[in-house]
Amino acid sequence: MTHTPAGPQPSPLLDRHEELGAKIVDFAGWLMPIQYAGILEEHRATRSAAGLFDLSHMGELLVEGAEAGPALAAALVTDPPSLAVGRAHYSMICAEDGGIIDDLIVYRLGETRFMVVANASNARAVSDALAQRLDGFRAVLDDQSLATGLVAVQGPRSLDILGPLADVDIDAIHYYGIAEGAVAGVPAMIARTGYTGEDGFEVFADVARVHEVWDALLEAGRPHGLVPVGLGARDTLRLEAGMPLYGNELDRSTNPYEAGLGRVVKLGRAGPFTGRQALEKVARDGTSRRLVGLALRGRGIARHGYPVLADGAPTGVVTSGTMSPTLGAAIAMAYVATAQSEPGTMLEVEIRGAPVAAEVVPLPFYKRPA
Repeated sequence: MTHTPAGPQPSPLLDRHEELGAKIVDFAGWLMPIQYAGILEEHRATRSAAGLFDLSHMGELLVEGAEAGPALAAALVTDPPSLAVGRAHYSMICAEDGGIIDDLIVYRLGETRFMVVANASNARAVSDALAQRLDGFRAVLDDQSLATGLVAVQGPRSLDILGPLADVDIDAIHYYGIAEGAVAGVPAMIARTGYTGEDGFEVFADVARVHEVWDALLEAGRPHGLVPVGLGARDTLRLEAGMPLYGNELDRSTNPYEAGLGRVVKLGRAGPFTGRQALEKVARDGTSRRLVGLALRGRGIARHGYPVLADGAPTGVVTSGTMSPTLGAAIAMAYVATAQSEPGTMLEVEIRGAPVAAEVVPLPFYKRPA
């Protein structure tokens, strides 16, 4: 992947965002829209109708070759060879000490062809780690991050909007599935994945033509209530859905078990993988802290970094917090001592020097209607 020597990388859709009046920010080294009409409006539109997201800052890493599956099995905590062609799973790449380098989605595109999607802030680190870990396997890493554009349509009307534009039956794509086809005449891979808690699709297309996909979805979606959505509402949507954000809930000092994601680690499979020994020890011994949901029972909004107290003594820290547009209440995620992590436990969040009552509640805060 070629990196610009100075300054953030513009999204391939930057001109579209500017035409729509978006507020543009530097996010993870990319110029991206944080909001258009407003976070509240964009959030509610996604929950009630549909939102259109530019995710072109994400990293797309192709791993191909006769030993692509075994190579990824040795590099990641999941078991990519167990995936059927056309399916995907949530995964992580960990360091030897079990710390999380990034959380990922792994798609199996063919018998010997996989795509690993990494967070923008970690795309280079993941690419470098995979290149190192694939050494000795008959597998090749092809970093397609800057050659790939990615847009997502999310929300209850997403199928109605994307369906007529696609040349494949997207309703037949399973959740965490992917199909090759075309959208608005543009060759694309269409995945039924997302980061909002809603049904929806992510469309991977050549960076030179992704604007055609964006324009077509925006036009087709208007009668259905679709609006463009920036990173601000993407964050409040994922928080309501209890989905972790790297740099907040996940980082190199965190292991999957602390984050409540021990199910992702496939210790039952044969063979070594990076971090296995450390993670086996955590699975055996347990953790001293756990990620929990908090519902504030007093006035105030918990923000990243705010202290969490138990009977006035420090027990943890808030990782993400907001006023939930869907629930109309203040919510947060936080790491707290395991002894204080059970739902129903009453804690306090220190907001501007004053303790505010908060109750530990199960995650996610929001589940879409069945």
